[in-house]
Amino acid sequence: QVQLVESGGGLVQAGGSLRLSCKASGRVVSSYSMGWFRQAPGTEREFVAAITRGGRRDHVDSVAGRFTISRDNDKNTVYLQMNSLKPEDTAVYYCAARTSTLYSLRFDYDYWGQGTQVTVSS
Repeated sequence: QVQLVESGGGLVQAGGSLRLSCKASGRVVSSYSMGWFRQAPGTEREFVAAITRGGRRDHVDSVAGRFTISRDNDKNTVYLQMNSLKPEDTAVYYCAARTSTLYSLRFDYDYWGQGTQVTVSS
Protein backbone atom coordinates (compact mmCIF):
# COMPACT_ATOMS: atom_id res chain seq x y z
CA GLN A 1 0.00 0.00 0.00
CA VAL A 2 1.49 3.32 -1.10
CA GLN A 3 1.01 6.15 1.34
CA LEU A 4 1.81 9.79 0.64
CA VAL A 5 1.80 12.40 3.39
CA GLU A 6 2.13 16.08 2.57
CA SER A 7 3.34 18.79 4.92
CA GLY A 8 4.64 22.34 4.80
CA GLY A 9 1.52 24.25 3.87
CA GLY A 10 0.39 27.36 5.68
CA LEU A 11 -0.42 31.04 5.44
CA VAL A 12 2.08 33.33 3.75
CA GLN A 13 2.05 36.84 2.38
CA ALA A 14 2.31 37.50 -1.33
CA GLY A 15 5.92 37.37 -2.44
CA GLY A 16 6.82 34.88 0.26
CA SER A 17 8.01 31.29 0.03
CA LEU A 18 7.00 27.86 1.24
CA ARG A 19 8.46 24.41 0.77
CA LEU A 20 6.04 21.52 0.59
CA SER A 21 7.19 18.01 1.42
CA CYS A 22 5.66 14.68 0.47
CA LYS A 23 6.87 11.69 2.46
CA ALA A 24 6.21 8.39 0.74
CA SER A 25 6.09 4.86 2.05
CA GLY A 26 8.62 2.39 0.69
CA ARG A 27 10.78 3.18 -2.32
CA VAL A 28 8.05 5.06 -4.12
CA VAL A 29 10.01 8.25 -4.75
CA SER A 30 12.93 6.46 -6.40
CA SER A 31 10.73 4.11 -8.42
CA TYR A 32 7.76 6.19 -9.55
CA SER A 33 7.11 9.48 -11.24
CA MET A 34 5.99 11.99 -8.62
CA GLY A 35 3.75 14.98 -9.10
CA TRP A 36 2.17 17.92 -7.37
CA PHE A 37 -1.36 19.08 -8.10
CA ARG A 38 -3.54 21.76 -6.58
CA GLN A 39 -7.20 22.54 -6.22
CA ALA A 40 -8.66 25.93 -5.39
CA PRO A 41 -12.24 26.29 -4.13
CA GLY A 42 -14.77 25.86 -6.91
CA THR A 43 -12.20 24.66 -9.43
CA GLU A 44 -10.95 21.35 -10.73
CA ARG A 45 -7.70 19.88 -9.54
CA GLU A 46 -4.86 21.01 -11.79
CA PHE A 47 -1.35 19.82 -12.52
CA VAL A 48 1.46 21.89 -11.01
CA ALA A 49 4.76 20.02 -11.45
CA ALA A 50 6.20 16.54 -11.77
CA ILE A 51 9.49 14.66 -11.85
CA THR A 52 10.33 11.24 -13.25
CA ARG A 53 12.66 8.79 -11.56
CA GLY A 54 15.16 9.73 -14.24
CA GLY A 55 14.96 13.40 -13.30
CA ARG A 56 12.90 14.76 -16.19
CA ARG A 57 10.70 17.60 -14.98
CA ASP A 58 7.55 19.35 -16.13
CA HIS A 59 5.59 22.23 -14.68
CA VAL A 60 2.61 24.32 -15.58
CA ASP A 61 3.39 27.68 -17.20
CA SER A 62 1.85 29.70 -14.36
CA VAL A 63 4.55 28.54 -11.92
CA ALA A 64 7.53 28.72 -14.27
CA GLY A 65 10.50 30.40 -12.64
CA ARG A 66 8.80 30.35 -9.22
CA PHE A 67 8.21 26.68 -8.27
CA THR A 68 10.76 23.87 -8.34
CA ILE A 69 10.11 20.18 -7.82
CA SER A 70 12.87 17.96 -6.44
CA ARG A 71 13.25 14.69 -4.64
CA ASP A 72 15.45 12.96 -2.11
CA ASN A 73 15.45 9.23 -2.74
CA ASP A 74 17.23 8.45 0.51
CA LYS A 75 14.47 10.19 2.45
CA ASN A 76 11.65 8.91 0.22
CA THR A 77 10.51 12.52 -0.05
CA VAL A 78 9.59 14.84 -2.88
CA TYR A 79 9.54 18.60 -2.45
CA LEU A 80 7.91 21.59 -4.04
CA GLN A 81 9.81 24.81 -3.41
CA MET A 82 7.45 27.71 -4.00
CA ASN A 83 8.85 31.23 -4.28
CA SER A 84 7.29 34.57 -5.18
CA LEU A 85 3.91 33.26 -4.13
CA LYS A 86 0.78 34.98 -5.42
CA PRO A 87 -2.78 35.01 -4.06
CA GLU A 88 -3.84 32.90 -7.04
CA ASP A 89 -1.56 30.12 -5.77
CA THR A 90 -3.97 29.63 -2.87
CA ALA A 91 -5.20 26.03 -2.99
CA VAL A 92 -4.97 22.61 -1.44
CA TYR A 93 -1.81 21.00 -2.77
CA TYR A 94 -1.70 17.27 -3.37
CA CYS A 95 1.21 14.93 -3.87
CA ALA A 96 0.75 12.04 -6.28
CA ALA A 97 2.65 9.03 -7.58
CA ARG A 98 2.26 6.93 -10.69
CA THR A 99 3.63 3.80 -12.29
CA SER A 100 2.55 4.84 -15.78
CA THR A 101 5.17 5.28 -18.50
CA LEU A 102 3.01 7.78 -20.35
CA TYR A 103 5.34 10.51 -21.66
CA SER A 104 3.18 13.36 -20.42
CA LEU A 105 3.61 13.74 -16.68
CA ARG A 106 0.31 15.54 -16.26
CA PHE A 107 -1.98 12.52 -16.12
CA ASP A 108 -2.49 8.94 -15.02
CA TYR A 109 -1.59 9.06 -11.33
CA ASP A 110 -2.36 6.06 -9.15
CA TYR A 111 -1.79 7.27 -5.60
CA TRP A 112 -2.69 10.51 -3.85
CA GLY A 113 -2.00 12.18 -0.55
CA GLN A 114 -4.59 13.95 1.57
CA GLY A 115 -3.38 17.42 0.67
CA THR A 116 -1.98 20.43 2.47
CA GLN A 117 -3.52 23.90 2.44
CA VAL A 118 -1.55 26.84 1.06
CA THR A 119 -3.03 30.29 1.56
CA VAL A 120 -1.37 33.39 0.11
CA SER A 121 -2.62 36.72 1.39
CA SER A 122 -2.40 39.91 -0.63
